[in-house]
Amino acid sequence: MALCSALASLLVLGCAGAPPREPKDVCAIFRERPDWYEAARDSYRKWGVSVPLQMAVIQRESSFRSDARPPRKWFLGFIPGPRASTAYGYGQVLDGTWDRYQRATGNGGGDRNDFEDVTDFIGWYGSVGQAGHGISARSPEAFYASYHVGHAGYKRGLHRNNATAQRAIRDVRRLSGIYADQYKRCRVELDELIDSPWWWPF
Repeated sequence: MALCSALASLLVLGCAGAPPREPKDVCAIFRERPDWYEAARDSYRKWGVSVPLQMAVIQRESSFRSDARPPRKWFLGFIPGPRASTAYGYGQVLDGTWDRYQRATGNGGGDRNDFEDVTDFIGWYGSVGQAGHGISARSPEAFYASYHVGHAGYKRGLHRNNATAQRAIRDVRRLSGIYADQYKRCRVELDELIDSPWWWPF
C-alpha cells in the first residue's frame, strides 16, 4: 500500500506549481503533495510551529499560490503602478524580512516561491517571536497577529484596532482549528508514507 501511494505521488510532479485541488482539506492537500507534508513536518520538528498553523497561514496569505503578490495600482485604468508592498510567494514575505531570515539561518539560496523554504521561514519567524518577544506559537491568534503586523507591531498593539488584521486573524484561527481536526485523522497515514523506504521527495 505504501509503495502504491508513493508511486501515485509521482503523478503530481507535472502540476507541482498549481494550488492543491482541495485547499480546505489538509489531509487531501498532503495526499496530493506529500513533499509539502515532509516540509511542514520538518519545519515543525525544527522550530515548533504546528503543521496545521503553518498551512493555515499559507492558505490565508497566498491561497497556496507560489507566485502570489499584492495587486498593482493602476493609473487611468491602464498604466501599471507600484504594488502595495514587496510581499511575494507562498507566505507573502516582504523583501527585508526574507533577507533577515536568510542571514539568520544561512539559507541564502532560499526562495519565497519554494514551499519548503517558506515552511522553514514560518517556523523561524515563530521561533524569533517566542524568543525575542514572548509570542507563543501555540496561540494561532498571537502568532498570526505578529505575522500580519510584525513582531514590533504586535507588541505595540497595531493589530487590535485594525479591522483587516482582525478579520485575517479570525480566518487563520478558524482554519488552523479545522486543519488540526483533520490532521489528527490522517497524521499516522502521512507519517507512514513519508517514513517509508519507498518515499522519494523528487
